[in-house]
Amino acid sequence: MAQVCDICGKGPQFGNKVSHANNITKRRWNVNLRPVKAQVGSVSKRIRACTSCIRSGKVTKAVVRSKSAVKKAS
Repeated sequence: MAQVCDICGKGPQFGNKVSHANNITKRRWNVNLRPVKAQVGSVSKRIRACTSCIRSGKVTKAVVRSKSAVKKAS
């Protein structure tokens, strides 16, 4: 599965790991993704959003109803 944020499209960055002896190897910095149940339009969906989007308020979290509240309503 791709390490990409569903909100902003932020993906992994690539670069070099440089040791003290100046040996260079390839490495990558992954995005800090979290699975979130978010309100997308009028539907609540499970999306993968980076923590910077969650903290900045770009993601509106869906209202989680308990099972007992759903049983009482029907």
